[in-house]
Amino acid sequence: MSVLLNINNLSKSYSLKDLFKNISFSVFKNDRIGLIGPNGSGKSTLLKILANLETADEGAVTRKRSLKIAYIPQNVSYKNSSIKDVLLHSLKNENLTEYDENLLVDKWLNKVGFTDPSIDASKLSGGWQKRLSLAEAFILSPDLLLLDEPTNHLDLESLLWFEKFLHKKVLNFILVSHDRYFLQNSCNKIIEISDAYPNHIFVSDGSYLDFLKKKEAFLQGQIKQEKSLSTKARREDEWLKQGVKARRTKSKSRIDEAHEIFEKLSDLKKRNENKKAKIDFISTDRGTKKLITLKAISKSMNGKELFKNLSFMLSPKTRIGLIGPNGSGKTTLLKLIAEEIIPDSGTIKKADNLKIVYFDQLRRKLDDNLTLKEALCPSGEFVTFQNKKIHVNSWCQRFLFSKDSLNLKIKKLSGGEKARINIAHLLLEPADVLLLDEPTNDLDIQTLDALEESLLEFNGAIVLITHDRFLIDRVCNSIISLGNKDSITIFSDYAQFEASRKKVISSKKEKSKHKKNDSNIKKITYSEKKEYEDIENNIPKLEQEISNLNTLLNQKDVIENKDRLAEVCRELASLENEIERLYIRWNELDRKA
Repeated sequence: MSVLLNINNLSKSYSLKDLFKNISFSVFKNDRIGLIGPNGSGKSTLLKILANLETADEGAVTRKRSLKIAYIPQNVSYKNSSIKDVLLHSLKNENLTEYDENLLVDKWLNKVGFTDPSIDASKLSGGWQKRLSLAEAFILSPDLLLLDEPTNHLDLESLLWFEKFLHKKVLNFILVSHDRYFLQNSCNKIIEISDAYPNHIFVSDGSYLDFLKKKEAFLQGQIKQEKSLSTKARREDEWLKQGVKARRTKSKSRIDEAHEIFEKLSDLKKRNENKKAKIDFISTDRGTKKLITLKAISKSMNGKELFKNLSFMLSPKTRIGLIGPNGSGKTTLLKLIAEEIIPDSGTIKKADNLKIVYFDQLRRKLDDNLTLKEALCPSGEFVTFQNKKIHVNSWCQRFLFSKDSLNLKIKKLSGGEKARINIAHLLLEPADVLLLDEPTNDLDIQTLDALEESLLEFNGAIVLITHDRFLIDRVCNSIISLGNKDSITIFSDYAQFEASRKKVISSKKEKSKHKKNDSNIKKITYSEKKEYEDIENNIPKLEQEISNLNTLLNQKDVIENKDRLAEVCRELASLENEIERLYIRWNELDRKA
């Protein structure tokens, strides 16, 4: 196998915080790598080092000679410029003719789904910006693609398109993602950066499910190793406690070996410590069965009708997932339930004194100049959680922050660490209904697991917008698909929704195929119309002649006359060939007619 990259003993830290230490792995041709790990473990920084945008503190990256790398950051934005000009600008150093440049640009705009090259790039949605950034990367024909959280802010349709695109177009990539379905469907190797491993890294060939099995086996083996080492450590500790006089008769090497065992055990205990964010939503546990009832709700925004006659009810333990393309009204529906806006028609009836907690991702932007302590605990040294006062030191550890990091500025934290602060704010308010708009962006897989478990245990109702199919599948017991205002469908689970989606796509393809076939048929001409009418008149005459010849074949005088029999057979064969030709031609003309 051809090696594209060698990463050897790479280390990187910011201030006093180690991101990763002495990690080593190789990237081979045809590797489609999913890079995962806890928030703050340095995944994004590692991609930047591989892309030559940052330098490591220690270690080396060896690249194959003439290796061309394209890097797509987590967040992309464009100035006022047409999408065609954006791609032309990316080709400025490629020494191509104007004709070849335009040919390449048109090719890649078409491949990623753009139909109008004059569209203003600055006005594109997040999903279409991601498509443009892909075109920017691919137009340079890279040998290796580096993608940082490529699925963030994509709606489900864009996400599925992106999965398909990667599968068809990209041979070698490393991508950072916490989307478990996406990792399973797109990657053939998983690399996890984590202090749970002796070399701070775990490399697994195969799918994401293969990785989970191998990881579990490795960690179980490490736990067994800890138990075995604990037994040895107890024995050595007892020996050391026998006193100075007894130890003098023992060898110095035995004492050194005992201390080495203690160090190994301490290291194993740290690695085996299962660090998981503690997420507990506070439910009011009210007994009301009908929390919110929406009846025949309709809403338009900026002249566009989003949905009409939408009806459903929220009861305790109802967990609804909202699915639909960007602009289909998912966030608008949450705002209607939260009474931030009012419907055009229909009614929303709520139980008395209902407590709604609304997680609006856009509104939860944190001030970068705050310290972690100020962000987690704005009122001082304590927060009130479940009617108890909790000190900020304990509160920060609940969300996997160390006490030493309380004075860190927010701008020094990763996207996932900032997301955990937002989750911490959310937990402080008791609720009957949780409205969650994309709460999972940037969260690592361990925190996602904790979030899912907490949502499953929450006794109130939940309405959830997310592109994370794993979370929808695990948490939601009802799915509302928006996007088609005339036919809003409610599904029992994600599998039912996916089956319906594939059926619609198949139906559209079939219709498109028929339409294409029909469009290839030209209108019938005057002469063809005359031919069509003549064939219709001639076919019955020929059928009668064939019938007459078949009658002759049964007559005794024909059967006994060899020459006459051969003549009748020749005529019959000729007429049957002629009538078959006429039927074929009649079908062609009939389709035109």
